[in-house]
Amino acid sequence: MQKRFTQFLAIVLLILSQQVNGQDTHFSQFYMAPLQLNPAMTGVFEGSFRVVANYREQYNSILASVPFRTVAASFDMRKRVARKDYFSFGVSALQDQAGDGLFAQYRGNLSVSFMKQLGGSQYGSQTQYLVAGAQVGAGQNRINPSSLWFSAQFDNSTVSVNHNTDNLENFVKQSSNIFLDFNAGLMWYARMDESSSIYFGGALNHIAPAQVTLYEDGNEPLYMRWVGHGGGEFPLSRNLSILPAVLVMGQGPSLESNFGANFRYTNHDWREVAIRAGAWGRISKTFDGTHFDALIFSAILEMERWNLGVSYDVNASSLKKASQARGGFEVSLIYVHPTRERFKVHCPKF
Repeated sequence: MQKRFTQFLAIVLLILSQQVNGQDTHFSQFYMAPLQLNPAMTGVFEGSFRVVANYREQYNSILASVPFRTVAASFDMRKRVARKDYFSFGVSALQDQAGDGLFAQYRGNLSVSFMKQLGGSQYGSQTQYLVAGAQVGAGQNRINPSSLWFSAQFDNSTVSVNHNTDNLENFVKQSSNIFLDFNAGLMWYARMDESSSIYFGGALNHIAPAQVTLYEDGNEPLYMRWVGHGGGEFPLSRNLSILPAVLVMGQGPSLESNFGANFRYTNHDWREVAIRAGAWGRISKTFDGTHFDALIFSAILEMERWNLGVSYDVNASSLKKASQARGGFEVSLIYVHPTRERFKVHCPKF
């Protein structure tokens, strides 16, 4: 009984360690969360405005009643400021909750970007742009101490927790101080035709130092996070193309790499409908070393104005025995409001 309890405790601590150590959340469908990925992706879409919603749930097999949940949403739009150049702005918000109020992160940002055309025509399908973006916002971390227990409350004689015992911890508040947040990014892309494109981008997040400690006189910095990503679309036949992508990001002692591809199939008889399916891998470097973290399967349904994406993580890390290889489920929804052809900006597919 005690051995099983100890194993369960170790698993929970392993899961929580990355969350409470000043680390950001991530989406397996990073290409479906543009403003969470890079401020320079603000306004990079074919339409007049875009609305994005993302939902992720993980570790349900370990913490069935209190799985980790991440919810994000964003809105962005674009305004022409010169014959070929554009100014864009947007807003985004994110909530990440680990357990039943156990630990939560809240983020909100305002985004701006400037799109400078480097080549191609204004209305032709062949074009390339350099985009610079920035975000300013605020964030806060919260915790519910009443949902926690500590070693001082563990009763070895009964192998259980006595919540009536003083936990001897010096929590002074349930929330960290609200901090200002600054992010910046660049992206370049080239679109050769309707089914051929390439892009590269990078971003720095949490440029200004911030403290997210919940202890008196504590020192818990929010580490700066750097991001590098790239991808494109390459035709394989008249109706089939491949969209490979890679994402590498580091934050403090942690490093994460995502890589893979979606295959996209469409038929001209389908008009504005296409389907995608693919597989991805994630490699993570944390305090316990570098390991292959997850195998991810994804599918996307494209419609005239909507993109609906789903993915599932198959756990491949040291947690796979406890999680039964079940990791995270994710769903993303993007709505792009159409615009008149003469105001359309040709962008790559992500």
